[in-house]
Parts: sequence; structure tokens; C-alpha cells
Amino acid sequence: AYFSVIEKAAFLTNEVNPQNPRLQDWSAIGADLLIVGRYRTIRKSIQIEVRVFDVYWAKQIMGKRALGELKQLRFIIHRIDNEIIKTLTGAPGIFTTKIAFVSNITGHKEIYISDYDGFNIKQITFYKSITLFPRFSPDGKKLLYSTYKSKSTGPVLYLKNLETGAEKLISARNGINIGGSWSPDGKSIAVTLSIRGNPDIYLMDTNGKILKRLTRYWGIDSNPCFSPDGKKIVFVSNRSGSPQIYIHDLETGNEERLTFEGRYNSDPAWSSRNRIAYACMLDGNFDICTINPDGTDMKRLTDSPGNDEAPCWSPDGRYILFTSNRTGRYQLYIMTANGENQTRITSLRGDQTSPCWSP
Repeated sequence: AYFSVIEKAAFLTNEVNPQNPRLQDWSAIGADLLIVGRYRTIRKSIQIEVRVFDVYWAKQIMGKRALGELKQLRFIIHRIDNEIIKTLTGAPGIFTTKIAFVSNITGHKEIYISDYDGFNIKQITFYKSITLFPRFSPDGKKLLYSTYKSKSTGPVLYLKNLETGAEKLISARNGINIGGSWSPDGKSIAVTLSIRGNPDIYLMDTNGKILKRLTRYWGIDSNPCFSPDGKKIVFVSNRSGSPQIYIHDLETGNEERLTFEGRYNSDPAWSSRNRIAYACMLDGNFDICTINPDGTDMKRLTDSPGNDEAPCWSPDGRYILFTSNRTGRYQLYIMTANGENQTRITSLRGDQTSPCWSP
């Protein structure tokens, strides 16, 4: 999404001096940037050197040297990639981020974590039950999720420290305790509870203490997600008859319906660039759509033969992670914020659902 790579057949030379390349050779074939890299191995270590040149201005704009163990090669490359993106855009890249998702490859719905592109998958929960809705804390060190691990109760809300492995029960109130979403400052959680019989959204602290009841309608209110500034939440409600997307102002309590196209809209996610993605049913299947928080500029990003659901934004707001059964079982896909370059990143047994992107 960042680069359009020039085919090697167009190169005027295949030999490049990493410290002083002939930039006119690259300007002649229409290149804007030249990225040159070299490496050497030292026993079990590797040293990588990368330089980025602005071809138009004929100058080096970045130089980076990294040394590490060969077994860390993938991580080293991703760190360098992040530096390249930061040099060009001013914001860090996504290459060292993680994703969490639910998979039933063991026969049970458990939570797994992997690199952003689906590599290095690691199982996180081992409840042999149903575990849903993983959500990273704003610092990326904790994971919030709901689980049916206790067969005598409904879903309860847990918090897991990803560094120590310690688990903490947050909410096990009567009824459901699902869909926890972190506030941007990491101090509070929005969650759906049915302690009064009807599923409503509540605000609680990270110890599970209820701070405020946010919704009070007869319908089902669920799937809350905070705005980037933490002043609003977007959520799903069937108060109008079918599930639709609404926005709740945390300061005034005012609520407004956001979506009017599609008979079933769910799974809202609010990006750092102030755009809302959601699963929309327009033609019988779910697709991924995006919309502005004021209800304008609704765009349909996918149109596959299957269902595309549960969108989740990358921390920089440039990419969307989602799950789709377009090839049979549900697998994870990544695309750009405008719907281009839809790429499958998992090929596991069973279904991979409910994805979440780390900071």
C-alpha cells in the first residue's frame, strides 16, 4: 500500500554501491525512492545495513544498521521496516504489531496471538471451552476477553497479563459479561451486561467496578468501541427493529443512529483516523463498510461471495483486519483502508474469527 515496486526487468543496472549509488540510473526509470540493503553473518549473528535515498532530490534520507541473532532475523527486518515507514510518513509502521483472534483448530474456541501477518502463532487460552472477543489494552501488555470456562455460568470477563501469564476475573455478574472494549487511556472498560435482564452497555474500571450504566433501552445493546479521544462509543443496537450502529456521547448521554443502509449492521470499530468500520449486510451477505462518525461518506469495501465480518483497524488507521469465509472456512484477511490489496494471512484448520490488532 505504501510502494509501487518497479519490475527488475526495467533496471538499468543490477550493481549498486550501497553508500553512493548512481541515482540518475533510477531517476531514468521513474523511481522516486531507492532502498539499498546488505548483510553479513557472524557465526549465529547477522548484521543488516539499509539506506533509503530520495531519487528526486538525490540524497540519502535514512540509514540504519542492526545487529542481532539469526533466529531474530524476522523481528530485525520488521524493525527496520518500521523505521523506513516512519521516515517517509512521520508515523511508525505496523510491522512489529501483533494480532489476537479466536480459533477452533483444537475443537474448542481458544484465543491465539500472532505477528500482524499471521506468522508465529501462539495459543493464549487453554480453557477447552468457548472464549471470545479478545481486546488488547492500549499499552499492548494485557488482553481482555470473555469466556464460558465455567459451565455453571454464562460468559464472564477476564483480563490476562501477556507478560506474566497471570489471569484476573473482571466481571462474573449474573447473565452475560461480553464485548469488553478499552478506553484510550486504559483506565476503563465498556462492556455488555444483562444484570437487569436486558443486555445494556456499562462502563467499569479495570477491577470490574461499575462506574456508570450507559444505555437503557429495551433492545439489545452490544459491541461497544471507544472513539480515539475517548469521548464517545459506537455500539450495536436492535432498538429500531434490526441491528444498527449507534453513537453514544459519554459527556451528554445523547445517542444517535449512525447507519441506515443495510438490514443488519454490526461489529463497529473506530480508527485512530476517525473512521468507523463495520460489517454491513446489503445483498444477503456481510461485507465490510466504513463511514464517517457523522454518517457521511459510507463506502462498501468488500464484495466477496462469502461473509466478511469483524473488522479491526491497525493502530495507524491505514489497514483493516477482518475475517471471511469466502473460500469456505473463516480465515483472516488484511486490506488497506480503502479496500484494496485484500490478502489472506491465515490458512489454519477450522475457523479464525473475532480478530483484534495490538497497539
